[in-house]
Amino acid sequence: MTRQVRPIVGLMLASAMFCAGGVAVVAAPAPQAHAVSMSEYQAKVSNHAKLKSQLVGVSSDLADTILQLADLNDNQIPAAVEAAESAQQAAEQAQSLAEATTQRLQAAQQDKANLEEQIKQTGSDYDDAKAAVAQLARESFHGSSTSDVLDFVTDSTTADDFVNKMQSQAAVTRSESNAATDAANELNTSMNRKDRLGAIEQKITQLKEQADQQAASAQQAASEASAKQTALQKLRDEGTAKREKLESQKSQLTTQSAKEAADIVAMKSQIDSWNNQYNNSNNAAVNPNNNQQQSRPNNNTNYNPAPAPAPAPAPTPNNNNSGGAGGMNYAVPGNCPAGSGYCYGHNTGNTVGGAAYPSRQCTLWAYLRRSQLSLPVGSYMGNGADWANTARGLGYLVNNTPHVGAAMVFARGQSVGGHWTADWQYGHVAVVERVNADGSVLISEGGTGFATFPAWETISNAGAYQYVHY
Repeated sequence: MTRQVRPIVGLMLASAMFCAGGVAVVAAPAPQAHAVSMSEYQAKVSNHAKLKSQLVGVSSDLADTILQLADLNDNQIPAAVEAAESAQQAAEQAQSLAEATTQRLQAAQQDKANLEEQIKQTGSDYDDAKAAVAQLARESFHGSSTSDVLDFVTDSTTADDFVNKMQSQAAVTRSESNAATDAANELNTSMNRKDRLGAIEQKITQLKEQADQQAASAQQAASEASAKQTALQKLRDEGTAKREKLESQKSQLTTQSAKEAADIVAMKSQIDSWNNQYNNSNNAAVNPNNNQQQSRPNNNTNYNPAPAPAPAPAPTPNNNNSGGAGGMNYAVPGNCPAGSGYCYGHNTGNTVGGAAYPSRQCTLWAYLRRSQLSLPVGSYMGNGADWANTARGLGYLVNNTPHVGAAMVFARGQSVGGHWTADWQYGHVAVVERVNADGSVLISEGGTGFATFPAWETISNAGAYQYVHY
């Protein structure tokens, strides 16, 4: 079972979060256009008002940059992603239909060529149905093998008896043949070669017209899909420019609320940039056993480790984190080389890279992101809910205190801020990108229930979850 998760004001909300550590859940169907509900509209207005209140006292130019970037993150880019994906799906369907019609046309043309060759050899009035029936009759009579004839001979007491039996068999055969021929004449009077050739030529004309129309439709759909993708990229380029402008002007921010607002907006934009990198590079590892839970490799399984996306700039550690992770004071990124099997004094469990995790799942993203940050991460941490226990067994520090870069573990069926519930069978895992002054955390995450990979959201009750550090 799958359910579509729609982004609502920066939060990815769902009744169930589909993320399996080693389970490739069927991707959610392509999102459909839908009207904005009153609650969604009110939530957007409320969030916009909250953001504006955090920017009181900020110069109008910088405040406008932050508000515009927030609108790109929360509204314009998600809508453009949905439109681009829908257009791409329509283009693929149109192309598939055009190709199918072309194949039918080619088959009809081949039928015509074959029939014309038969006409050339035996004429246009030659009735193939009668010929087929006659052949069956001959095979029925002459096909009475030598053993059948010997039966007649050995079972016959006299020569006359033998002749009578043979005549009876022939009569039966002729009767069957005549009956079949009569049926062929009745049912196939219009199926002589001349008529069939005309019917095929008519069908070819129809298919040609249909194929031309569908090819034009496919080309138009492809053009529209390209235009939607171009529009999406334009918005992303605009977001990158505004993010860079914001980063260069952050020093002008004097209040804690304004700094936090700017950090969150910039991080959301950065996560969308990672999503774009991921889609363009296609570096996600695909689990060959798409319907099975993650397991240890065996001699019959071929794993092809895929490299992580190009490392993104690491978030700057926030001095306002609500305490370090259990008193730790480590910087992000860490100092574990990619693919390390031993780091920070313990076995990391990294044996085959991220190849054991299914494409687009939360576990694959957690592996990729931790690797980007040079933090230890294993190849077989299990399903999302299993990461905390697996990590403890390998020697990682695990507690309930969030820290930038930590893997955030959601228990099976755990309610998340009242917005959605972690999968009851697999749980969920994400990566902490920022710990906010109010104790909430901004996370990046994967999962087929989300429209993008990775996705992001802010979680308020951060102390209710377990965190894997190093």
